[in-house]
Amino acid sequence: MNTQPLLTQELFAQLQGAPIQQIARQLGTDPAQASNAVATALPLLLGALGRNSAQPQGAEALFGALQRDHAGGPDIGSLLGAVLGGGNSRQTDGAAILGHVLGGAQPRAAQGLGQATGLGSSQAMKLLAVLAPIVLSFLANRSRAQGLDAGGLGQLLGQERAQVRQQAGGGALESLLDRDGDGDVDASDLLNIGMGLFGGRR
Repeated sequence: MNTQPLLTQELFAQLQGAPIQQIARQLGTDPAQASNAVATALPLLLGALGRNSAQPQGAEALFGALQRDHAGGPDIGSLLGAVLGGGNSRQTDGAAILGHVLGGAQPRAAQGLGQATGLGSSQAMKLLAVLAPIVLSFLANRSRAQGLDAGGLGQLLGQERAQVRQQAGGGALESLLDRDGDGDVDASDLLNIGMGLFGGRR
């Protein structure tokens, strides 16, 4: 239906193989469960960035952070190694990045992801913190390759969020990101986001 792969799908493809195995070891699980969890977490993170970028000054703040902290960084394998090794730069501090991306929705997101994937909340939070720097590095590289400014980045993420919602049903995504915390999150709905995007690619 859509002519080009979603950013979510493109990044997921780049994480196949050794990166997924590294993430699985970090989480203490097998590669199949780690892959499933990554497929569920990536739409959540990119959807959150799309939502944030739709806010006033949101796209400018994100673009500034990408230019300052994530432009011209290492490849995904090297970055993942630094993140898993406890790197403490702005580029690799997943917990801090996650705070900016998800804000007060972090516990709710981790709980929903943990239930949907069987990881549990604490491991799901760890996964989100591992993926957050990788997502921003990916976006920084994409912005540079396409010559995007803040407006272009916001538009790209807005399209991503809309496509994720259209393909996989966005109710769970929006509930997780609900700033007021009054959205009701169904773990099976969240899992369907990942299944809807990647289920046909087994």
